[in-house]
Amino acid sequence: MTSSQKEQMRKLADECGLTKEDFFKHQHYTIMTRQGIEKVAECKNIELHFQCVQAGPDYAAVKCTANTEDLRSVETFGSADMKTSQNKYYLEMAEKRAKARAVLQLTNLYSFGIYSEDESDDFKR
Repeated sequence: MTSSQKEQMRKLADECGLTKEDFFKHQHYTIMTRQGIEKVAECKNIELHFQCVQAGPDYAAVKCTANTEDLRSVETFGSADMKTSQNKYYLEMAEKRAKARAVLQLTNLYSFGIYSEDESDDFKR
């Protein structure tokens, strides 16, 4: 992370009340917790709209459209199945993944190498 990116991260962390507990290191990545995602979404007034693309006993996919007050928007997807989720609540996992991805995209956190713990079971603390 460059010094400019670190400065932007500090600014976002201060603005949104993020603490050390909202992040953890995992191998090569910095992971933001579910709590951190929720803080950023609230702080940045991110409006989220979900659409179930597919839901079944073995797979689920959810589309999330997210908007900010400055009219920026993203559309992204989350999915879950027996290969990507340890729990069987595939629709709920797909929704959490879509939400996390939308928040990370709208706040440019992916460009800092930040991922959400919900994106992969491998990203758990």
